[in-house]
Amino acid sequence: MRVLTKDRDVRVLSVAAENLLAEPSFGGIVVSGRDITAQVELEEQLRRAQRLEAVGRLASGVAHDFNNLLVVIQGYAELFRDRLRKTGEDAEELDQVIDASERAAVLVRQMLAFSREQVLDPRQVNLNAVLRGLEGMLRPLVGDAVDLRLELEPGLSDVFADSGQIEQAIMNLAANGRDAMPDGGTLTIATANVAVEHEAPLRGEGLVEPGRYATLTVVDEGVGMDDETQARIFEPFFSTKGPEHGTGLGLATVYGFVTQSGGSVVVESEPGRGSAFTVYLPAATGVAAVPQLLPG
Repeated sequence: MRVLTKDRDVRVLSVAAENLLAEPSFGGIVVSGRDITAQVELEEQLRRAQRLEAVGRLASGVAHDFNNLLVVIQGYAELFRDRLRKTGEDAEELDQVIDASERAAVLVRQMLAFSREQVLDPRQVNLNAVLRGLEGMLRPLVGDAVDLRLELEPGLSDVFADSGQIEQAIMNLAANGRDAMPDGGTLTIATANVAVEHEAPLRGEGLVEPGRYATLTVVDEGVGMDDETQARIFEPFFSTKGPEHGTGLGLATVYGFVTQSGGSVVVESEPGRGSAFTVYLPAATGVAAVPQLLPG
């Protein structure tokens, strides 16, 4: 059963009752309850992880087959285009075919990123350095209506990851936060050294293995998400923005890159309270810290 505490927190209890009315020495009913909220959350997150794993295998198979078809389409289109150009004929239509196939190839790479089969070039990098290098691109990306704030922890541990994929993940998360604030607001990107001692869900969504991490947290003050939306945000092609606003692969590629790099992505959100996405990447060295995910 679910109960609401005095702090408005919902907890899950396993309740058992035993009828001892017929016992002369007792003459009552014994009711006992055990808080199993953490266990229920772990089970639900495991089911979601398994579902994403299954979707990843499906996406991988589709991506490989689709890529094989694209290689054939591109190869014959380029040969035919070269033949037309040699005869002086217009090859504009074939240029459009080749451009479309190249855009499709980008989708294939994003699907492979989600299924954790992309080729990475991991090196020792520092998230603070990456963010400082991206700051000039991030401010135009979020727009004038959004106040971009960087809160970078001094002495942040290095991580072993693909710096290009880190940059892409930051850009995707920043764009996602901007879109969640159509009327403007504050977008905060923070880094921290974090030590996780036990395998357990942190506040919000996601599982993090014990260890030391360098974290990147992107917090917006936007519309937030309900539980049903949060359960699907990392699925490929799922989007709340409509088909005219991209493919729905942005968060899926972030998830794929981070998990392929040995890390985790934790999301915390409530309708009307904004969202916080925290990327955990294994640290080369680090010190303990406690992350604050949501504003306020």
